[in-house]
Amino acid sequence: MARLLKQSEAKRLGLPGRVSLEPVSGEIGSRVTFRIATIQPAKPDDKPRGPHLHDGFEECIYVLSGTGATVAESGEIPIKPGDIVLIPPNEKHMTRNTGSEPLVLLCFFAEPHVTKGTTEFSSF
Repeated sequence: MARLLKQSEAKRLGLPGRVSLEPVSGEIGSRVTFRIATIQPAKPDDKPRGPHLHDGFEECIYVLSGTGATVAESGEIPIKPGDIVLIPPNEKHMTRNTGSEPLVLLCFFAEPHVTKGTTEFSSF
């Protein structure tokens, strides 16, 4: 059965350095996870966020607005609206805001329970 899901009703995740909403996941019976992540512009006294990795599954990131860079073990990728970044399984990565406006990302995973398979690190 098709359902309408509201962003305002999405689960709010307590992830470091970003506001992350999870409207779709295994918690609602889905076989995929969809997140909306917002990363604010960096302030001079902000401590850099560490990377994370997804054990055994990819992450596909669509840049909705703002500018930034996805930093991964394989290199740094500048990103802007309309760009898509595909992160392979088990590659440490993180995305940072390089602009003056919020960076808004849509994150897709072919995995219903992303949190269980994600490890956060303090540095690369």
